[in-house]
Amino acid sequence: MGAPLARLLSAVCALMVATAAPAAAQRIPTFDVTASCRQAASRAAPIGTVDTCLKIEHEAREQLAREWATFAPADKSHCIGLATLGGDPTYTELLSCLELAREAKNAAQGKDRRTTGQGAR
Repeated sequence: MGAPLARLLSAVCALMVATAAPAAAQRIPTFDVTASCRQAASRAAPIGTVDTCLKIEHEAREQLAREWATFAPADKSHCIGLATLGGDPTYTELLSCLELAREAKNAAQGKDRRTTGQGAR
């Protein structure tokens, strides 16, 4: 495949993600994280397991459900697009993106500068 065709395909894919994400951002997406957890567990063996990964992903989804309404719609669209762009999406990836976007806005506006971890203590 030539470079011009590859650029065209990349642009089409980006456009599809950009136009589909705003509608999808109204609700928490449903991801099948099993494949991602299998890959993570194989890289983290012997201390990492698929079950541990699935538990962490479930917890991240629950946190997303609790906080979904607090995230800006534009950030939801952006982060869903990033999470689903390549490979297997995960809730931890989506949550991290949304938290970073929120913290960056807070820092830019001079709001509470504690990180999420500091606030959880």
